[in-house]
Amino acid sequence: MSHAAPSTNRRIVLAARPLGLPRPGDFRTIDAPIPVPADGQVLIRHDWLGLAPAARLRMSGTPAFGEPMALGEVVFGQAVGEVVASRDPSLREGDAVMAIAGGWQRYSVAAAGALVRVDVRAAPASAWLGALGTSGLTAYVGLIDIGGARAGETVVVSAAAGAVGSVAGQIAKRLGCRVVGIAGGPHKALHLVETLGFDAGIDHRADGLETAVRDACPSGVDVYFDNVGGAVRDTVWPSLAPNGRVVVCGQIADYNGGGAGGPGWMALLGKRLTVRGFTLADHLHRRDAFERDMLAWYRDGSIRVVEDVHDGLESAIPAFIAMLTGGTLGKTLVRL
Repeated sequence: MSHAAPSTNRRIVLAARPLGLPRPGDFRTIDAPIPVPADGQVLIRHDWLGLAPAARLRMSGTPAFGEPMALGEVVFGQAVGEVVASRDPSLREGDAVMAIAGGWQRYSVAAAGALVRVDVRAAPASAWLGALGTSGLTAYVGLIDIGGARAGETVVVSAAAGAVGSVAGQIAKRLGCRVVGIAGGPHKALHLVETLGFDAGIDHRADGLETAVRDACPSGVDVYFDNVGGAVRDTVWPSLAPNGRVVVCGQIADYNGGGAGGPGWMALLGKRLTVRGFTLADHLHRRDAFERDMLAWYRDGSIRVVEDVHDGLESAIPAFIAMLTGGTLGKTLVRL
């Protein structure tokens, strides 16, 4: 596909720190000069942006999850695109790469060593931001390394229709687990079963969540992959089985303020539970093993890629807000 060479770099910057759920006025779209790579750097034209809830945490003024964004800074986000100028021999013009911190903009500059090569012949470019990218790697590490999920166990995943949760549940099925997903809305609960192959899907917005979890997990929950926290976590807690493991991957319920008080800890003692949080930055050495396994599962159909695609840089703002309120399905992407 041919691309006209623009003279400016359109970018979206943080204009104000959100109070609660972000609003369109918290962002500003500006045009800036296209950056010029220095020695050891490359210039990347972004073709796809990946949106993730972690960006909401970076919008706060405190370093809760990575370095906070400064006002006026390009909004944090990952991008996949093409090298259009290189001043490092390890990358050439035309190479496809993922920029971990490319941001919400059309072009970015990065050190060649900070980029991840992607094979767009093995899978579409967009998949390298979702199931084959950071979302998938997070699910892989959380379920296998942190949760230690094994065949025959029951795994419950919250935000199961999202980018990380949908992959975590599919990996659990691939490992031979019974998988129960929790998501918002009856259409998402049905999607988990009919499209992703989960054993059960539960709508957390419906009445009787605790009963629904208990009925879907008659032997208890061996691994709870928690992307949400808050009331959903507190409701799953009584169903944890002895020696159960809670993988704390995200706490979306708390990202926009508020948050539940949390469950009582007596069960930690009585049931010998393990609760462990993790951030992917500590596990990047697992990328090679993950790509080997995930590409094999992608090819044999064990993993289905679900994407919620929006077109144009300006669509990133409403898509991001919709994602934070449960209005998207799978990996939320912006096609540039």
